[in-house]
Amino acid sequence: MTKRERTEEGTIDLQAIDSEAARAAQEVLEKFERKREYSGIPGLLITIIAIATSLYHIFYAYVHPFFALDHRAIHWFFMSILIFSLYPFSKKRSPLRRMSVFDWIFLLGSAGICIWIFIYSTPILNRAGSFLTIDVTMGSILVILVLEASRRSTGPAVPLVALFFICYALFGPYLPDALMHKGYSIKRISTYLALSTDGIFGVPIGVSANFILLFILYGALLRKTGAGQFFTDVAFALTGWTRGGPAKAAVASSTFFGMISGSSVANTVTTGSFTIPLMKRTGYPDYFAAGVEASASTMGQIMPPIMGAAAFIMAEFLAIPYFKVCVAAAIPASLAFFSTFMQVHFRAVSLGLSGLPRTELPKIRAAFAAGWHHIFSIFLLIYFLMRNFSPERAVFWAITATVVSSFIMSMIKKESPKAFGILILDGLKEGAIGAVEVAAACAAAGIIIGSITMTGLGIKFSSLVVDASFGKLYLALPFTMIACIFLGMGVPTTAQYVIISSLVAPALAQMGVLPIAAHLFILYFGTRADITPPVALAAYAGAGIAKSDPWKTGISAFQLGIAGFIIPFMFVYAPELLLIGSIGKIITAFATATLGIVCLAAGVQACFLVPTKWYETILLLAVAFLMIKPGLITDSIGFGLFALVFGLQWIRRKRVLEAA
Repeated sequence: MTKRERTEEGTIDLQAIDSEAARAAQEVLEKFERKREYSGIPGLLITIIAIATSLYHIFYAYVHPFFALDHRAIHWFFMSILIFSLYPFSKKRSPLRRMSVFDWIFLLGSAGICIWIFIYSTPILNRAGSFLTIDVTMGSILVILVLEASRRSTGPAVPLVALFFICYALFGPYLPDALMHKGYSIKRISTYLALSTDGIFGVPIGVSANFILLFILYGALLRKTGAGQFFTDVAFALTGWTRGGPAKAAVASSTFFGMISGSSVANTVTTGSFTIPLMKRTGYPDYFAAGVEASASTMGQIMPPIMGAAAFIMAEFLAIPYFKVCVAAAIPASLAFFSTFMQVHFRAVSLGLSGLPRTELPKIRAAFAAGWHHIFSIFLLIYFLMRNFSPERAVFWAITATVVSSFIMSMIKKESPKAFGILILDGLKEGAIGAVEVAAACAAAGIIIGSITMTGLGIKFSSLVVDASFGKLYLALPFTMIACIFLGMGVPTTAQYVIISSLVAPALAQMGVLPIAAHLFILYFGTRADITPPVALAAYAGAGIAKSDPWKTGISAFQLGIAGFIIPFMFVYAPELLLIGSIGKIITAFATATLGIVCLAAGVQACFLVPTKWYETILLLAVAFLMIKPGLITDSIGFGLFALVFGLQWIRRKRVLEAA
């Protein structure tokens, strides 16, 4: 097979598909991550710390031996050690293989303060409001260290936004009337942000400590134990033989990986190294192949049951079980997935592409025989969430099931127990290291949330939003969309969601939007920034692998993910899409939304049964927009226009077939 190998019967070798693409993927990953690489004793120490981090969080998920502030301090203790060890002070040059004096000062300072908070947490909380000099000193230093950790791991945008809000808290009396407040001293700001559960150790870092790290660890263990191979084989077995099959398989597998990784760029690089070459081989243009991968990878962050990281914070903000967030997100995420899938199909129709020969594809029976046990832990996770278990307890059992079932299968296959143990240790290491960027963003987001809470900015900003939109929802929603996309271009999804939801979600709720719809609306548009030019990071990562034009790739990813720009408006106006309301209304809303999504996909790709004429494209897009807000009149007009386009396409397709 050209650029394609088999590792064993019924599987595809993910590493041997295209060595050039694999090298390009590694280069792109290094460009985005820029972590230090250690070997020898330093590397062993980092490995031990990372494994200890994962084991501690697994232990805490089951035993819960500490109170909130203590646990969050330990969590940041581990995370800050990894951050200052792995991320250099400057990213303009290649990371050094050894730490500088400043790195050691930052690391020991952060670790020491966390230990101090853990030991003296009770006295610190008891003397709230009358803090000692040591409290102010430690708090001020910790704020600076958190900002530096965030800058190193996530870039300058998050700490700059956090600094802006600190300045807002500090200089309140000198601001315009609409934003003025009494102002707070450095003593008050530093202790509130660093020594309470309302700032750095507030909800975002609490969610990181309780849920996010464990779910990232779960995803890492799934990958290490072969779940990636299994789901890729199943995706290719089911869709690889169809028209444009490799692209459809890429949509399915990348959505799954994006769900458990929570990083659009990381997922694009990981799965794109084998999906992009296959799509190019089938006949898709290089920029389109990269766009498919970027769009699907980004979409994974809104796909239940894991939904990246921000959804856990959403559940905390809304004070509802995480499972209810997953249920509400199910239909919108499915529609977004279906839109990208159909766009891939329509592009294949317009290009006249076919699928891969069945002889080159995995056999579905062989794929399930080799990896059926991976499904068990996912179903177990969903079962416990449905039974109202906490997410951390549910993922604890999912992790346990993954390790146990994979060990049993390795014994059945007579594989080396030592090799299996090394895989699990690698998974524990990868899970902890994979969580550091999210933890840093959450810690900095805690500074932002604390400043907003302290100054009452949330109420003021909500009033400004209502006034600016004249109380009209159809104006407030586009304003919110633009704010989310612009902020998301420089800020990770989790931090972006925390900021916008704190400022804007109350205003949307004041205008009659359901709280969960408002929060999902913000989350959706935060993820869109990764595929929205000019700062489409996921698309540019895909372009690096495909060796395609970055701008064309960004435009292609934007088109493929365009449903994500329409669906949030749909569920705001039709809460039935969030499974809220009667069964009849839910089914009706889902049916009309599905039709709208199909028409949107066909209109964007200018192809339905056959390539469309310009007026058919306009009619298809009109149907999609008519389906945004449910209603007898709009739905009736939409169905009528769709019937007209379908009839025209059917007649022309029949003529083409007869001519052939």
